[in-house]
Amino acid sequence: MNRLLTMSILRRCMINNGRNLHGENMLRSPELTAAVLLNLRPFHQGVIGRADDFGNFKWRRMMSSTAEPAAKPPSLKQGDAGTEKKEGGDEVMPASYWGISRSKITRDDGSEWPWNCFMPWDTYESNLSIDLSKHHVPKNFLDKFALRTVKLLRIPTDVFFQRRYGCRAMMLETVAAVPGMVGGMLLHLRSLRKFQQSGGWIKALLEEAENERMHLMTMVELVKPKWYERLLVLAVQGVFFNAFFVAYISSPKLAHRIVGYLEEEAVHSYTEFLRDIESGAIENVPAPAIAIDYWRLPKDATLKDVITVIRADEAHHRDVNHFASDIHFQGKELREAPAPVGYH
Repeated sequence: MNRLLTMSILRRCMINNGRNLHGENMLRSPELTAAVLLNLRPFHQGVIGRADDFGNFKWRRMMSSTAEPAAKPPSLKQGDAGTEKKEGGDEVMPASYWGISRSKITRDDGSEWPWNCFMPWDTYESNLSIDLSKHHVPKNFLDKFALRTVKLLRIPTDVFFQRRYGCRAMMLETVAAVPGMVGGMLLHLRSLRKFQQSGGWIKALLEEAENERMHLMTMVELVKPKWYERLLVLAVQGVFFNAFFVAYISSPKLAHRIVGYLEEEAVHSYTEFLRDIESGAIENVPAPAIAIDYWRLPKDATLKDVITVIRADEAHHRDVNHFASDIHFQGKELREAPAPVGYH
């Protein structure tokens, strides 16, 4: 009965554009107002009225929205609308207006995790039992072309860096991190175009690129590059990226074979690096903190430990790329073979 009475009153009020004095007086009654609010629903058929009654839309919307609580605005202190202070320091961080904030991450010993470029679940213990002496013997023209290309690329590196293996490693990593990114990107686009799964190879190649980049971040901590070395990196990376991009589109099996031979050269270079450390020609300094956390090394790890795990990573990348090239030489696509995800 109350519902019918409420509907009748509201209909009369809307017909008169809300100016019905009798309706207004009745709505001022607390009991009747409560009944109206209890029986009204947003845009109920009895509230909407005629389709062409646009003059009453605003009033009806206000009445129907009273039952919906307003969203609570972000709680920011006055004067800090755009920033918020980071606990334990004076650093000002962007306010998490969008609900984006980093959870508290700690090491195993409870200390705060200092890195944003990688997280604890990205770290690993390198497999040092890998065979470092493996070499893919060239079997056809493409293999020989790939090997000779790599040998040719090594000549200017040997001339420029000679036995400065720290600088050589830094330059090597700026190049070695490119193929995985290019290959992963092109496989990603291929997967989107053809609506096909990648067999995990996108992730495997991007993991390789990220691992090589972490090698570079470690070497930068050890070797402070000079301005002309930075300039050389820009030139080499610009040329190599575009050349490898064209090579991968033209012949993925050639591109992966080239990377396989590049990684063989990397293993050789890091072996020479270790010999100089062991002979005392290069000081065996303490390992950088970023390397200790990334490879889960002991706290008293040294440069020799870092170069050892980096060399093992390069040997794994060697195997992955020769394996990928062999798949293509068999006339298959990478997605037809299991990808070595997590194989460092």
